Amino acid sequence: MHSEQVPLIRQVDMALQQLENELKGMTAGTIVLQIRNDTVGKFGIRHLPIDIDQARAGKGSSPGLTSAQVTALRRTAVEAITRKNGWTHGEITYDFALRQDKVQVSVQFESNYNMANVLFRLHPKKHDRRGISGE
Repeated sequence: MHSEQVPLIRQVDMALQQLENELKGMTAGTIVLQIRNDTVGKFGIRHLPIDIDQARAGKGSSPGLTSAQVTALRRTAVEAITRKNGWTHGEITYDFALRQDKVQVSVQFESNYNMANVLFRLHPKKHDRRGISGE
């Protein structure tokens, strides 16, 4: 089955499943999903450097997200997709932080458009009337 046959909401869930082991050790970060033609392309996590500073200072002794918290984060991410409408290219970011044993998530949608496509629709190329041989 090709990715374009899989609904975007399922693709987001699958991407977050792939990131689960990495998420379990984190207390904060940003999950990034790049979307093209309603298909998840690249995805990954940006780690927040503040966690490193807190660890060095002896603060933030939290071991990171638990399995249940990762599941809650995934559920929130999937639910957020229902708010995306009218665009097929862009980026979705999920900023998350573990605070008082609860996962806080904020979601940002970014739509991207290509001006060349817009101009092409406004002014389609006219076929060369000279023919193939250049007469």
